[in-house]
Amino acid sequence: MTRPPLSPARAGMVALLGWTNVGKSTLLNRLVGDKIAAVADVAQTTRNRITGVLNLPGRGQIVLVDTPGLHRPRFKMNREMVRQAHQIVHDVDLVLLMVDAHRGLGAGDRDAAELLRRAEIDRLLVLNKTDRVEPKSRLLPLMQAVEKWGFHEIIPISALTGEGCDVLVEQVLARLPLGPPLFPEDYLTDQSQRRLAAERIREKLLELTNQELPHATAVITESWHERPDGLIEIEATILVDRESQKPIVIGRGGQLLKRVGTEARLELERSLNRRVFVRLWVKVRKNWRDDDRTLRELGLGS
Repeated sequence: MTRPPLSPARAGMVALLGWTNVGKSTLLNRLVGDKIAAVADVAQTTRNRITGVLNLPGRGQIVLVDTPGLHRPRFKMNREMVRQAHQIVHDVDLVLLMVDAHRGLGAGDRDAAELLRRAEIDRLLVLNKTDRVEPKSRLLPLMQAVEKWGFHEIIPISALTGEGCDVLVEQVLARLPLGPPLFPEDYLTDQSQRRLAAERIREKLLELTNQELPHATAVITESWHERPDGLIEIEATILVDRESQKPIVIGRGGQLLKRVGTEARLELERSLNRRVFVRLWVKVRKNWRDDDRTLRELGLGS
């Protein structure tokens, strides 16, 4: 692999693009060293653009932008997610197209590669989930198949284990323009505390309900109150599409909802280094994925 020479003081915007569920959010969290994006083993977990900053003292700053996974949209929410992912191509210095090496190549991966080729943007192809590829010799024909897609480099990694991520960082930094940092050195993410709380709650909900209703739910942080004794009180509403979905979220005797709140609270306490109290409500809002007001509350749409 050819490595361009590094120069100090590089900084730029780097988009993570790819078909849904290829591990973009896992990579973002890995590189910035904190969980700022929800991660779950279901498609379309990421719904908004999420910015995270990786500072490399004396060398540069990589501003990573996680995008919603590309997919075939059915609702207004999904159309906005895909629009955001397409738009980011025109706003960054470099794009990392991520492909699931374990799943193999699909039509969506080829469509994304063609989108970037037409945009004529600097781009690297990242083969993720190599830890799940056995034997490793299976990677060779995959790399040969994507060579004709016109990427400057093809980099195999595992965002889960960190394997290959150091090489990826070097390749990214080498391709960014010379210049001062775009954000202060202590800046981590553009996500507000309210949004981070909602993402933690939604992540736990996705984990605990498995495949039952992940795309029919959303979380809105209604209030965030810091008491004089240091305790942070958070109230959040979990939206569902239909009345029949409400008991799934609540669980028998309210046990599932209680577990979602407890696990989200523990993660928030570790992240914030503060005591946290989480109160959750469940509300039915029919067709919320096509409702402009709800989408604005979720940071989607205008």
